[in-house]
Order: sequence, then structure tokens, then C-alpha cells
Amino acid sequence: MNQLLTGCLMSATLVTLGACTGQEKLIHLTHQGDSLTVAHIETNAKYLLLPIEEKEAEAQVMLGDVPMDVRLAVGKIDYTVPFPLSGKSGDSIVIRGLAANALAWENLQVADTFDITNREIFRPVYHHTPAYGWMNDANGLVFKDGEYHLYFQYNPYGSVWGNMHWGHSVSRDLVHWQHLPVAIERDTMGHIFSGSCVVDARNDAGTGTNNIIAFYTSHRSTQPGHQRQVQCMAYSSDNGRTFTKYEGNPIITPFDGLENFRDPKVFWYAPQEKWVMIVSADKNMRFYESRNLKDWTYMSEWGEGYGPQPNQFECPDFIQLPVDGDKQRMKWVMIVNINPGFVYGGSGTMYFVGDFDGHRFTCDTKPDCVKWLDWGKDHYATVCFSNTGDRTIAVPWMSNWQYANLTPSKGQYRSANALPRELNLYTAADGQLLLSAAPVKELSSLRGKEEKIGDFNLGEKSVEHVADNGAFEL
Repeated sequence: MNQLLTGCLMSATLVTLGACTGQEKLIHLTHQGDSLTVAHIETNAKYLLLPIEEKEAEAQVMLGDVPMDVRLAVGKIDYTVPFPLSGKSGDSIVIRGLAANALAWENLQVADTFDITNREIFRPVYHHTPAYGWMNDANGLVFKDGEYHLYFQYNPYGSVWGNMHWGHSVSRDLVHWQHLPVAIERDTMGHIFSGSCVVDARNDAGTGTNNIIAFYTSHRSTQPGHQRQVQCMAYSSDNGRTFTKYEGNPIITPFDGLENFRDPKVFWYAPQEKWVMIVSADKNMRFYESRNLKDWTYMSEWGEGYGPQPNQFECPDFIQLPVDGDKQRMKWVMIVNINPGFVYGGSGTMYFVGDFDGHRFTCDTKPDCVKWLDWGKDHYATVCFSNTGDRTIAVPWMSNWQYANLTPSKGQYRSANALPRELNLYTAADGQLLLSAAPVKELSSLRGKEEKIGDFNLGEKSVEHVADNGAFEL
């Protein structure tokens, strides 16, 4: 911090702000020219509340060595977000890229709590949503000790994409969700992109028996139009509440310098007693193997020429299911998310059925045979919970990259997950193997009193009013 301030102090302007508590001199602003300001926090508050204006350019807000991109208010305030402090008096927050006359400066506040009760505009009632901020892909879905852990791509500093962290919610019934603090934060290696979690029952990673191990992509821009994506690992010994990043990260880098290399899916392959990782690699899926979850060896790749490929494969999942419930007829299903390329535009989820021998996936169908998991436009980044026994439970992101940043919102949050659904593999009338995706049985707990509705008419341009007040299951 001292090095950052050297040479700027002579031109500094000091401004003292009051806080929301009515106390004075809790925030001291030192404007140092060239759009650089330091906010000195003279209290042990938990949060600095940042006023946001979404149409403005991003400024950088930094405590420590990781800058966050935040659209601070210049002319009006759309909403506020909490920026975590150390909890000790004396924090210095560096803010770059915001003019000295911006509205944000006179509206900074410190607080120990953050009120979200005014953030319910347009919020779904029984779909999972973030408490505030932006959400996209579900990540690291895992079941452990009676809890379903739903991690997700998360920007806690605005309701548009950016600052990728892993947000975190838990549920015991897949219906009612409890929001928890951020699980994995953006760091000096870059954004925390999508990935998966496993329960390390054998302590293969050496971090502790039954720890949750997370695998994610670290992403950073290297120069305009270019990026570096590598695979990393973190572990949790407190049931997924907090994670420690592995000191040996990254654990996998692309052997050919590929820039689009992300979204690791890890699973246990029992026949050969090893771990397998799938990474989306441009228009392919690459398979790796490991015995200790830290050292990985490349095995094979699959996908070239399969499905519509205007852009790269993303967010893979790989599940084994019985055909028509017959455990003597097991098949592997490769779930592939793609953007763009969906039949109705934008992003969508397709799948391919075949066999896996522990090294290589072989698809049963020709490359031009595309099966869509859902025909609705708001269905993307579909991945499944690990460690759920005989059930295969998937959670999609309920949006589409064609308009995800533009969906109606009062500003404080944006996006939701589609309802969890259970996947099964069945034989269709024409002999094809297809996936069914039915809402999980736990959702029946939402049912109220059953009512029977008599005959009613559907006109060409109107619908007869038959019921209101709530959602309905037909």
C-alpha cells in the first residue's frame, strides 16, 4: 500500500464522511489525482456499502491485492452492495477509475449488516435465486451429511456478469434454500469459473477424510482478446462452508496453449479405482485421470464434429444411468452445454449417449444426431449433484446468454435456477435412448389444496379466466 501512494500525497485532497450510524469521521477519502482514491476506514465495521449505477463504466475497488470491478454511482444510485472489510479498524480501500465529483463518494457508508428486504421485485417464490448480485452457472453440486450444496457463478458487486466467485446455498429438501457467504473468492490467478465438487471419502488428496474437494477454472485476460484458463483445486474441512486453495495450483494447464479450456467435471470411476476429470477444450471434451486428485494425466478427447459447433463446448457433465431402470444395461451420458447453437437461439443443453471404458467415450449416434435436454430457451449450464447414490439430480441455470444481462430486475439481483429435476434414461418408441427430466419428488411439498376445474374454452385470441392467486400444477 505504501508503494502505491508514493509520489501522490502532495496533490491529495482529504474528505471526511459520516456513516449510516450517524457517527462522524469513520471514512476518510484521499483523492490523489489520476482517478485514484484511498478510502481509510476508521472503524471495525464488517462492510463498506458501495452505491451502484449499472450504466456506468467499471471502477476498481481493492482491499489487498485483488481488484474488483464495480460500477460505482456517478449521477444516480440504483442500489448498494456490501464490500467485505477485514473487521479491524484501519483498512485502506483503493478505488481507481472514478471521478472525484462522482455521486458515490458522498454516499459511501460502513455497516455491520446489509438489509436485503427491499430486493424482492420480480423474484421467483420457489426457484433458487441469489440474495443479491448476479448469478449464472450452477457449480460444484454435491450432497453431504444431509445437505445439498449449490455453488454458483456469482458477482456480489452488481447484477450483471463480472467478478466471478463461487456463491453458496444449501438445502435439505431441494426446495428451501439458505444463502451462505461466498465459498471461493476471485484471487490473483483470476476469476473463479465453473467446476465441480466431490467428497473425498478415502482421503486421496491428503487433506482429510470426507473433505469436500472443489475443482474450478481460474480465468484471467492476458491481453485484449486473449485469455489464460487453468484448472485449480480447493478443499473444505467444514462441510463446504469455507475452502482452502491448494498451494500447488494450477493442477492442469492446456498442453497445447489452448485458451478455451474450462469447467472441470470430476467423478470416481470405480472399475479402475481412479478419479476422472473432463475439461471442455474448445470444441472437444478432454479426459484426464488421477489417483490423488492433484496429479493428472491426459487420456483422450471426444467431441470434434458432434452437434452444432459455432462456439465451444461448456459445462460438461458425465453420468452413468440404467436403461429403463435395468441396472444390467448401463449407459454413459455426456451432457454438453453450448452457446450459441441452441435450436431456438442462444444457449442450450444437449446430450450424447454411449459407452466409456475408463479411458475413452464412444458415442452411439452419428455426429449430426443432436438430442436436447430441454426445448425451452431458459435452460443452460445443466449439471448434476455428486454423491447422491442412485438418484441423478440436475440443476440448470434458468436464463439464456442472448438476454441474460437484460432480464427485468430492480437491480439488486438477477437470474435464477430452474427447478431441480431427476434424470432417467429410457427407450423411446423409435428405439432411441432419451433422457427424461422430471421435477424432483420433493417439490410435492409445495402442493396446497387440490381443486378440480370444470370444462373451459380456449379461444384463438383469449383464454377464459379459471383461477388465480399463485402458481399451479396441472
